[in-house]
Amino acid sequence: MNAEIAHLIATVKRQLKAQGRSYQDVARFLELSEASVKRLFSSERFTVDRLAKISELLGFTLAELLQTAAASVPELDTLTNAQETQLVSDEKLLMVAVLALNHWSVVDMVNWYHISAAEVVKRLRILDRMGVIELLPGDRIRRRARRDFDWLPNGPIKAYFAKQGVSDFLKGPFDDAEESLDFSHAMLTKTAQAELKMELRRLRRKLASLHEESVPASLRDKRGLGLLLAMRRWEPATFIRLRRNTPETK
Repeated sequence: MNAEIAHLIATVKRQLKAQGRSYQDVARFLELSEASVKRLFSSERFTVDRLAKISELLGFTLAELLQTAAASVPELDTLTNAQETQLVSDEKLLMVAVLALNHWSVVDMVNWYHISAAEVVKRLRILDRMGVIELLPGDRIRRRARRDFDWLPNGPIKAYFAKQGVSDFLKGPFDDAEESLDFSHAMLTKTAQAELKMELRRLRRKLASLHEESVPASLRDKRGLGLLLAMRRWEPATFIRLRRNTPETK
């Protein structure tokens, strides 16, 4: 069953219920028997014309109903351990996942990287089975996972990034006008720490929002940027060596 059609039919059913309409109402509007309408809904084999007519009954255009159905699909906030493990097990799968979640098309991926269309589609199908994306007709991509989904604590993606990403990210000079490297230290209460953590999450959401605003622009007018947000209990090792061994300092 095509997942896109299933979402659309589920949306139609929700709208019928919300508007207090029945299969009998649909049958009268389509000039069919109620039994025929029930068979259509159970088989989910609607023609485009009939879907357009049902949309009209509900007060939508077919395009608006499709948009409503797409918006009703919940985005994944986190992946499972198995999903994260699968992503980091194949560097091309990980790359295609990152690009797909950043609104790249198959053509874009092939034009920019040493990967064939067949290799991209193969990995998109894997991501579709994983539930990370939905692969639509014409190899179009609909995201199922949020672009800034949360990594599992001590999970495979976090371990992969710690091993391969952090050192590579931090070795840059950060001297370009578009780059920045700042480090701050403070002593905070638990309440203040919780507030700061919320601010970091807001900054992640802001980054995601700016990314969405930039989607329509050409790839040649955009640059891939990394933003590393980290917070943990920390004291320089030299300070620790000088600390007095008293109950207050433990």
